[in-house]
Formats: sequence, structure tokens, C-alpha cells
Amino acid sequence: MVIATLFDFDGVLVDSEPVHLAAFNDVLAPLGMGIDTRTYSERYLSFDDAGVFRDVLAAAGGTPDEQQVRSFVEAKSPRFLARFANGFRAFPGAAELVARRAARGPVGIVSGALESEISFALAKMGVASAVAFIVSAERTAASKPDPAPYWLALEELRRMGHLSGAVVVEDSLGGVTSAKRAMLRCVAVAHSYSAAELTNAGADAVVDDLASLTDALLEQGA
Repeated sequence: MVIATLFDFDGVLVDSEPVHLAAFNDVLAPLGMGIDTRTYSERYLSFDDAGVFRDVLAAAGGTPDEQQVRSFVEAKSPRFLARFANGFRAFPGAAELVARRAARGPVGIVSGALESEISFALAKMGVASAVAFIVSAERTAASKPDPAPYWLALEELRRMGHLSGAVVVEDSLGGVTSAKRAMLRCVAVAHSYSAAELTNAGADAVVDDLASLTDALLEQGA
């Protein structure tokens, strides 16, 4: 059976979460607000940009205005890309893993990042042509842990004529929850959370690094 692979992006293939945090704070600092590393890790890893800004504004006692949220998202993107371009880092084996899985079935990216950010990184990794589709923050009304991003990925696979199953690769608790709510098998990489935390969130299997994501493990039970 041909199995599709649906990768989360930040924290799975690219080590970009610290860059996102810095870019969020670039936007928030002039307003006297900010996000510390612990809060970002514990609360925001699976959120899209709009969700982070909404939550931060609400926590500060404000009523999030959607126009303001959109302006913050637009302001963050160039700051993120500038920082990322200067300190780009893919996790070891990421490009090889994407290419290997693409040779076995469709590969999709399902992420709360903006499509321009994902496309930039895929090009830097040299695997843009190996990815069949991208479900980015702009394409879904709700972000992880809502299952909406993975529901949309399944729709993409159906449009491609792929009906034989998919496996998700995630790193965050919210991402695992999103995948499981969409009734998908999920293998988690312990880049951002411990194996115990990911297992408790519902991951079907947990590995320490990308090198441990063998085809046999990803296709187990297919």
C-alpha cells in the first residue's frame, strides 16, 4: 500500500521555533509586550501566527481586533524571513527524509507557518519539487490543535486520487492532538517535547530524531 506522509514543518524539519519567537517579540516589543521562551514552548508551538497574537493581546487585557491581528502577522513575516535567512538550520537528515518519503508516496506539509516561509525553507533544503502540496496558515480557518489543517490535507490527497492512507510526523502536543482528531496515525519526533509528553498527547510512536523515522515505522500497520 502506498502511504502519504504529512509533515509538520517548524520543529520537525527545520529548527525555526526560536526564530519565530524572536520575530514575534520584534513585533510585540514596541507595545511593551513579549513572550518568554517557556510560555512559547508550553503554549504556542502549535499555534499559527494569528492565534499567537490574538492570545497575547487577550492575555494583556485587550480585545483582539482582527485588523490589528492581520497587521501584526504581516509585520512579523519579513522579520522572520530576515532572521531565518541569516540563521537557517534544517534538522539533520530532513532533506533526505522528505526525498525518500516522496519516492514512496505523496508528501504534504501541514503547518501553522505562512506559505512563503515554508516555500523559502523547502527551496533552501532542495526538496521543493518533492512536496506535492502545502497546507499553510492562510488556508485554514482554525489552527492546530483543531483538526482542520489535517482535514484539508486529506482533501488534497483525495483530489490527487490518493485513497490509501497517510501518516503524520509531528513534534508538538497540539500537532499530535490535531492529527489524532483527524483520525490519522501520528509519529512524533522529540525535538520540542519529551517522549512521555508526546505519548500522553496520543502519539502512536515517538522517536528521538529524524534518523529514527524508518519507512517500516512510518508504514507500520498499513
